Amino acid sequence: MQVDILNKAGEKTGRTAELPDEIFGIEPNDHVIYLAVKQFLAAQRQGTHKVKTRAEVKGASRKLHRQKGTGGSRKGNIRNPLYKGGGTIFGPKPHSYDIKLNRKVKDLAKMSALSYKAKENAIVVVEDFSLEAPKTREAAGLIKSLSLEKKRTLFVLPDYNENVQLSFRNMPTVLGVLLADINTYDIVNSDVLLLTENAVKIFSEEEAATAEA
Repeated sequence: MQVDILNKAGEKTGRTAELPDEIFGIEPNDHVIYLAVKQFLAAQRQGTHKVKTRAEVKGASRKLHRQKGTGGSRKGNIRNPLYKGGGTIFGPKPHSYDIKLNRKVKDLAKMSALSYKAKENAIVVVEDFSLEAPKTREAAGLIKSLSLEKKRTLFVLPDYNENVQLSFRNMPTVLGVLLADINTYDIVNSDVLLLTENAVKIFSEEEAATAEA
């Protein structure tokens, strides 16, 4: 798949980038996308919820009154779950919500999400650039020149660049991530995938290496 490479002003440079069909042109698998998104959201849960059982709440352990002869119901101690301030029956305990997914399933989900973006023509490639200092104004200018200011944009960088990362960090509609950290949820949750020219080259190199193997 060929995509025009744009400059910082949003104009075509006359060059194109090749998005490998083995990554951006497969038949998407909706179920594995669902599984990958489910795993990502589950991993965000802290799982620190906790309630006290009758063994943990305060209160004496003596029996409130004798078993028979009172005309009332049988009672144990004051920590009984039926009383106010008593323990909780079958309450939540701290645990992890993480779901295990095989690496091949994760990769397929990621490629399926990327293929959807390619089908929707929601991939923009911009030529490589750098910033001399962190300036959100310049980052906002780039997004505006690409007509992406009203769209949730996933900006994918080939490697860490502090000035670029800091410049985009304060923009609520833009999420900057490294190519190595890209995940299915971020792709699905974005309207547009913004790639630098070098990021596209890495995609092509990885696909070539996989084909040779």
